[in-house]
Amino acid sequence: MKLSVIIPTRNRANLLHMTLKSIALQTFPINEFEVIVVDNGSTDNTKQVVENFNKDKKNIRYFYDPTPGLHVGRHRGLKEANAELLVYADDDIEAFPDWLEAVWESFQDNEVVLVGGKNLPKWEAEPPYWIYEMWMEINNYGHSLGYLSILDFGDEIIEIDPGYVWGCNFSIRKKTLLEAKGFHPDGFPQDMIKYRGDGETSVTNYIQNKKYKTIYNPKASVYHFVPKNRMTIDYFCKRAFNQGISNSFSDIRKKLLNDKKNN
Repeated sequence: MKLSVIIPTRNRANLLHMTLKSIALQTFPINEFEVIVVDNGSTDNTKQVVENFNKDKKNIRYFYDPTPGLHVGRHRGLKEANAELLVYADDDIEAFPDWLEAVWESFQDNEVVLVGGKNLPKWEAEPPYWIYEMWMEINNYGHSLGYLSILDFGDEIIEIDPGYVWGCNFSIRKKTLLEAKGFHPDGFPQDMIKYRGDGETSVTNYIQNKKYKTIYNPKASVYHFVPKNRMTIDYFCKRAFNQGISNSFSDIRKKLLNDKKNN
């Protein structure tokens, strides 16, 4: 098994169907990758959606864990994975047909530990002008809008800051993830948001501190679904508030580690 695709999900069966359909159409040989779906407490027909796909493809494994938190699904996928290369995806992406092929090719460079690509928006409706304006702003690499986890750094393979590889399209060597001690708490329901940590940011910070190599491959790309309810000022405010909690977690953890080191 060359690749393990890991998809945590919760109560988004319709979107998961879109994601699995795009994975079923990959150019990468189906017998060389597995799909691990971790159901994080769904009450809809998520399990049935997975079973229906598995009737034909038979490379999908389903696990149920009701414990809240995106990191729970990510770590269960890590535990169950048979491959040494892990491809994390959200349950609302639509992968390019050559997504997995590009991920595999990128890791043929032994120095590469993390791979990302384009996360292009798949708008449910026409976005307001202010979202377009934010999306069109340019950073050191290209376009990115963290509030919606979308980015486009062009059509060339380049080495990038690992902080720009986000959870919806996040491919990593298993040994590197274990070395970084996994993901911090993330993705809680809003009524439990005070338990949120900094998710994959802890891993990308580790990679950056170690000066390990991160690659952006434009073929290793996905469309990321952007629903209407995320194209509002209220959503952006909530996302900023949640990010503040994550940043507080990071700052407190860093201070505790520094205090422990100095003592």
